[in-house]
Amino acid sequence: MTETRWLDSRENRTWLAYNDMSRHLNQALERQFASAGLSSSDFELLTVLSRAPDQRLRARDLGRLVRWDRSRISHQLRRMEQRGLVQRKDCADDARGVTVHLTDEGREALEAVQPGHIDAVRRLFLDQLTPDEMDALTTIANRVMSRIAEDPFGPGTSIYIATIHPDS
Repeated sequence: MTETRWLDSRENRTWLAYNDMSRHLNQALERQFASAGLSSSDFELLTVLSRAPDQRLRARDLGRLVRWDRSRISHQLRRMEQRGLVQRKDCADDARGVTVHLTDEGREALEAVQPGHIDAVRRLFLDQLTPDEMDALTTIANRVMSRIAEDPFGPGTSIYIATIHPDS
């Protein structure tokens, strides 16, 4: 068994600062979504569906793209379907499969929340960084995600969903 490499004071400060920043930023973004009647989970699935061919995907493929287990995707889709954001239909080519369709209401909800989300991301995060810091953070994030993908505790290859204006 290998000996634990404890964090020194600098490493501990770095880890705690990152962890606090990440948690507080995610909470602020969650509140922004909630103010528009959505959750971050709603937003994530609506974003993926909006980019899919014909704005529909098989439920299993949607779950794989966001790296959620079958139970979580099923419960989230049920809640979203009850609110009219998505519609689940039997898969035409596989009687056991379900296809998830983005509804007009789901598309409208996504389009309504995106400007506020972009504003919050810019105001709370991007505007606090210089261009060089953005480049450094991107490099760091990619390096860490590559390491996580290789780790036995990691989820595998990351699928990062950025919210980019369609005209960009």
